[in-house]
Parts: sequence; structure tokens; C-alpha cells
Amino acid sequence: MTGVVFFIEQIAIGLYILIGVGLFWTWRRWMRAQHNLRATHFELERDIFQYKRSNAVTTFILLTQLALVVVGVQMVVAPVVRQESDTRVSVGQVVEDGQFETPTPGPVSFGSSPIDASGVQLEGEELVRVLATPTLTPTPVGTILPNPPPIAGCDTPNAMLQVPANGQLVFEPLTVIGSANVENFAFYRFEINGPETLNSFAILQSYPQSVSEINALGQFSPAFYQPGEYQFRLTVFDITNMLKAACTVNITISEPIPTATPISQ
Repeated sequence: MTGVVFFIEQIAIGLYILIGVGLFWTWRRWMRAQHNLRATHFELERDIFQYKRSNAVTTFILLTQLALVVVGVQMVVAPVVRQESDTRVSVGQVVEDGQFETPTPGPVSFGSSPIDASGVQLEGEELVRVLATPTLTPTPVGTILPNPPPIAGCDTPNAMLQVPANGQLVFEPLTVIGSANVENFAFYRFEINGPETLNSFAILQSYPQSVSEINALGQFSPAFYQPGEYQFRLTVFDITNMLKAACTVNITISEPIPTATPISQ
């Protein structure tokens, strides 16, 4: 159902054009039937032209209702579904390194007698105090499946994705991490393409604030999509509404991994 809603949202302009053509053609049928009804004096022909006029009115009403349905899906249903998807996403946490401290053991003693170090000679070497330096660890990205398709774009900081990574297995809400910033920036957005979107890119969410350095871009929840292989795309637009940069990675959405349940004794 979600895929149908996003599909209608994508082709809404084409549907409006078809409905407009249908309304014009129906109006022409009604005008022709009305003209013929006024011109004829035969009862049988009058019945025929009245029937055609009634059919034209019915078709006009049905097309108008169809246009209202498309407007409702595009302007109300799709934004509500997208907003519910965002509200159900839990706030992701970026793992940061804490203070690295190494415990220092106290002096070793055997019984009550300390170790006699008077006979130890350093032979001119200076005693150097060794300090442990913490090593920065990259942000964890989860399970990466082997041999994913190549990424598209992602070659400039204007549009770059760190999470999700190419080939990542996604089964729970995650924080999208990367950068999105171009000259005359207007907005960036997330898009997804896969089985649930009828193999065409569907818009997930747009954001009006640029992110010039690697940082959190937003949230993504896979709960609304059936398992399978998808493309996740970050697109960046300028104030002329033109696409200026994009980054596409391949992800695999799966069912949530079950957690072990302790056995009560």
C-alpha cells in the first residue's frame, strides 16, 4: 500500500494531464449532445441525445472525483505516511570515544619485604614514561554484505554517505550520516528505489539545512519496506531547484533480527 501511495505521488502530474484531457473530451460530448437535443424534433432522437448527455455528465463527475483522489493522495496521504515513518524512527546515537585510561598497578611485594632494586643499573639510558594514546574508531556502520553493486556519485563532499554504507544490511532504524552542501544550497533529500517502490525512486524526506562536514543528516526506518535489495540515494539541490550532487549506495533491507529470550528456570 505504501508503494502505491508513493507511485501515485510520483506520476501525479501525468494523471492530471490525462484527467484534463478526459474532462475536455467529456465537455465536448456534452455540448454536442446538448446541441443535437435542441435541434431535433423526433422523440426517439431526443431520448438518444438525452442518454448521451447523461453519460457525459456521469463521466465528468467520475473524472472530477478521480482528480480529487489524486490531489488527496499527493497532498495529504503521502506526507502523512512519510511523517509517520519519521516519527517511528528512534533517535540514533553516534558512538564517540571516551577518555582512555589505563590502570597502573601498585608496587608488588612478597610478604612484608619490598623488592630491592638497588642492583638495577640503566647504563645511561633515560627513563621514559610511556603514555597510552587512545585510537579514534570510525562510526560503526553494521553488517556489510559482500560484492555489492558499485556506488553512483559520492565522489565529492557535496553529496556523500557514510551511513548507510554500500552493501549494508539494514533491519532497524538508523541515523543517516554524511555531508550535503553545494553553492546556493536550497535543500537535500533522501530517496529509495526497490521492490516496494515499483523499482523507481520515491522521495522519503527533504531537509532545508546544509551539512558541510560529515555529520547526521537525518533518520531512515526500513519498517515500511518489504525485504529486498534497494538503492538509497542522497540528492542535493540549489535555489533554482536543480540537482547539483547525488550519492547512491546499495542496501539490503531484511526482517528485524530476533533477540534471544532468556529461559526462565
